[in-house]
Amino acid sequence: MEATMKVQGMTCGGCVASVTRVLKAVDGVDEVDVSLDAAQAHVRYDPARTGVPALRKAIEDAGYDVAA
Repeated sequence: MEATMKVQGMTCGGCVASVTRVLKAVDGVDEVDVSLDAAQAHVRYDPARTGVPALRKAIEDAGYDVAA
């Protein structure tokens, strides 16, 4: 399964690294691609192990906002 989320609040490569790190730490995430220019995170994950709410929570817990 794949999800693309708009991430607000990223301003630099460090932000991209932080969002990438927290998403990769979510159990069930296979691949993460975070783009500063597009202000989004594209995630491939195992739907039997995680879902969009957990991905959103990881991003928000890292201090960023996820656009609806």
